[in-house]
Order: sequence, then structure tokens, then C-alpha cells
Amino acid sequence: MSRLALTHATVFDSVAGILRPGASVVIDGEDIVDVLFGAPELGDTPTIDLQGRSLLPGLIDAHVHVTAVHSTISKMVTMQPSLITAMSKQIMERMLMRGFTTVRDAAGADYGLVTAIDLGLLDGPRLFIAGHALSQTGGHGDGRAMGDRRMVCACAGIGLLGTVADGVGAVRKAAREQLRGGAHQIKIMAGGGVASPTDPIDGTQYSMDELRAICEEAEAANTYAMAHAYSPKSISRAVEAGVRTIEHGNLLDVASARTMKSHGAFLVPTLATYDSLSREGKQLGWLDSMLEKLARVKDEGINAIRIANDCGVPVGFGTDLLGSMHDDQSNEFLLRAKVSSPSEILQSATSVNARILNRQGRLGVIAKGALADLVVVDGDPTVNLAVMTGQGEHLSLIMKGGRIYKNRLA
Repeated sequence: MSRLALTHATVFDSVAGILRPGASVVIDGEDIVDVLFGAPELGDTPTIDLQGRSLLPGLIDAHVHVTAVHSTISKMVTMQPSLITAMSKQIMERMLMRGFTTVRDAAGADYGLVTAIDLGLLDGPRLFIAGHALSQTGGHGDGRAMGDRRMVCACAGIGLLGTVADGVGAVRKAAREQLRGGAHQIKIMAGGGVASPTDPIDGTQYSMDELRAICEEAEAANTYAMAHAYSPKSISRAVEAGVRTIEHGNLLDVASARTMKSHGAFLVPTLATYDSLSREGKQLGWLDSMLEKLARVKDEGINAIRIANDCGVPVGFGTDLLGSMHDDQSNEFLLRAKVSSPSEILQSATSVNARILNRQGRLGVIAKGALADLVVVDGDPTVNLAVMTGQGEHLSLIMKGGRIYKNRLA
């Protein structure tokens, strides 16, 4: 796109957490080239008058599964990758229309989807992928039922299956395979999970040597590891081994939060998925053992955020939804309102998540030199987070990389 200015904008300063009225944001190509206040001289630059509407950086969801096209993961095992790709198209389009211009895929999407988005073959958020999650035998990424001796191959390259690897040498190779395949970060299953059939929710997974080896491989590739973990022990072990972001972390306590703080780690809660599953899990045919684990962690996520805030652990924004539940993505905003202010929640979904992705200054902010990922909101989201919910009905304009995907203001 050629040069364009969005005028009379009330800009959300995602670093300070405040709105700044009277701004003009000048875009050239895919970049923001200036943010001006007052009555600047814009020459013959085409303009869109926002008439005081709120202008936010494009939202970032740091824990999604864009290829989770079915609510029951096991049913995806026999699905063709081409069908999963076709079904993920609508999932990604709808994320973008909810204002999420960037997402971090926490296992499932492959480099082909990244390329398809970048080339404009599919409309959707910018993707940062983990490839396949790394799981020990019997861990959260090993989806076999109790007593099932068959190995399930994750070689198809898309879906939600984990790569099962045991031993330092094997996990190094598995991490290198994900990086070779285009992974932007490595995902580790470092503790028990809700949706997995054979592991206790408070169990730890992988030895410290295995965890360190995976983190070393990520660091060698100038990236980082994210880890699925619930219990304080699994959180602390992962962070001490070098993990940078803890996913979910519902059972976080003060001691493990202090460990996270001392190691500079981030917490990425995903309240939306537990809220959705508590309503739909039984109808989906989840086992009683899985529903019991869900009940244990569901209401603890809010307390984990409170503890993280009190201990100074930066809190990102994730959702972790599956299948038909993807449409609940924006519920995360309201679910967090019990413990965080609207501005803090918006910061989690913008500047904090940009730091998680190592794209601070480029994503999650409205500033000179940032990508022109922008969302115009009808209303003041720092007062009323309801304008961020639903399927984007309160969003007047959505832009990613300077390209307008929705515009009700023209």
C-alpha cells in the first residue's frame, strides 16, 4: 500500500498503558513512519479520519493452535494435512477479524502456513510457530491411551501431535528438527496436562539434563523455549533449565513466581480454554479423569495471574482454544478483568507479547519504525473491555503490515 495517514486518533500507548488523543499515524508501505500530535501538515497524503476513535496496536495472542480444527485432538490423527490446512483457513481469518494481527502457534502449524500467510495466499495473523511440541514418553504430547503400545507418527508435519523423544541426544535432535523446519521457538511439555490421558496434572516431565539440552539448542539458534507447565515444581524446573515462557501456569505459587522473576521468565495464562472446556468438555466426550484435572486448574488461573503480578512477573496473553471454541478467543479480555485492569490486559496482548516474541519496537506498539499493525475500536477499551469481545463487531478498521483487511470508516 502507498502512503496513508490515520488522523484524529486516540492512540493507545501500550508501554505506558494510557490513551493519547489528537494523534496522526503516518504509514508508508508496511511500516509506521511517524506518529504526530496536534495539527500536522500532511501534504497530499491520503487520510482516514478516525474522529477520535481509539487506535490500538494489532493484538497478539501468544498461545494458539491454528491447526486445532477439531475440539477432540485424537480425532485429528487420521485427518489429511491438506484438509486440516483448508479448515484452518477460516480459523485464521476469524482471528484476524477479531483484531489479532499476530499469533504465536504453540504447536501444530508448519512453515508452509507461515509462507502462505506471508505471501498473501491466506488471510490471517502473522504466525510464529513452534512446529511439533517435544514430549517425553507418556508426557502431555503423547496422546496414546493407557495401555496403547502403538506409536503415533507426527511426521505429517501439521496438526497437534507431539514429537516423543527421550534422552539428551534424542531431545537435541528433536529440537534441531523443529528449528530446521522453520520453528521460531521450541515448545516443551514440562509437566502434566488436562487433555492428555495418562499423566498427572502436577507431575514433572523430562529430566533437568533433557530440559537444559533443549534450551541450549534453542539458545544456539538465537531463540528460546516455551514450556507447558502447571505445578510449582514443573514451573521452577523448567525456568531453572532455561525456559523463557511458562504456558498456563495455573498452579503457580509465590516461590515458583519468584523463581520466574529471578530468571526473567514470562507467564502466558490461557483462561479462555478452561472456561470454554468447562462448558463443552462433557459433550465432547472427555474422560472423567480429564474433566477432574480440568476442574482442578480452572479457577486457579486467576490466582496465578494475581501472584505473578505481585511478584513482578510479566504476564502475556494467550487463549489455547480448539475447534469450535476458537470463537471464544476474545473472552480472555473479560475473564482477566477480575484481577487486572483493562489497560494491563491490553498491554499483555500488545507490548508484553511483543517482548515475548523478541519483536519489541516492531510489534505491539504504535511508534515510528513499528509494523503498521493497527486496530480501530469503537469505544474506550481502557474503560470498557466489552468492546474487545465477540467477533470484532466493535472494530471499525483492521490493518496488518499496512494492508487494510476491514474498513467501516471509508
